[in-house]
Amino acid sequence: MFGFFRRKRTPDLEAEWLVVGLGNPGAEYAATRHNVGYMALDELAGDLQPVPGIKALVQVRNGVAYARSTTYMNTTGEAVGPLAAALGVAPEHVIVMHDELDLPAGKVRVKLGGNENGHNGLKSITEHLGTRDYLRVRMGIGRPPAGTTVPDWVLSPIEVDVADQVALAAQAVQLITSEGLAKAQNVIHATR
Repeated sequence: MFGFFRRKRTPDLEAEWLVVGLGNPGAEYAATRHNVGYMALDELAGDLQPVPGIKALVQVRNGVAYARSTTYMNTTGEAVGPLAAALGVAPEHVIVMHDELDLPAGKVRVKLGGNENGHNGLKSITEHLGTRDYLRVRMGIGRPPAGTTVPDWVLSPIEVDVADQVALAAQAVQLITSEGLAKAQNVIHATR
């Protein structure tokens, strides 16, 4: 079914897992709610490098590829789909860290698949992977207050310290890649 993921891997790009932090490039977005996925990726990855022909910055370490799209959020799939194919990583081994309106600020939850709930970055990834069956590390940002639109909310600066949330999201990824989804859910969902 996902035959294009069985392509011959790019020799210098081999990984069992692909971890993607979602966000928008550029200094003006760096500290916004929409960029908590980037923040969590920064906790996990070191020096990210461009990959020719792929719209992403990547670091591969110990069988895990850490990636940040160089596109804007709404077209993230243009990086994730080709990168997963180049790595030979099946969708169920793609982990996406992203902001989540339906969770209170600071919460982290882990799941496999599901609806995109209006998140355009997830919609783009689903389109380019051809399935919703990829792993998600959902980082709560809460709903906007009355009178604030969703775009204004997600693109506004974070007003609270997210260090604990970012560390918890990074821990979730490490647990998934080392001990599996069930273990990650048991540990992460038991916190706060």
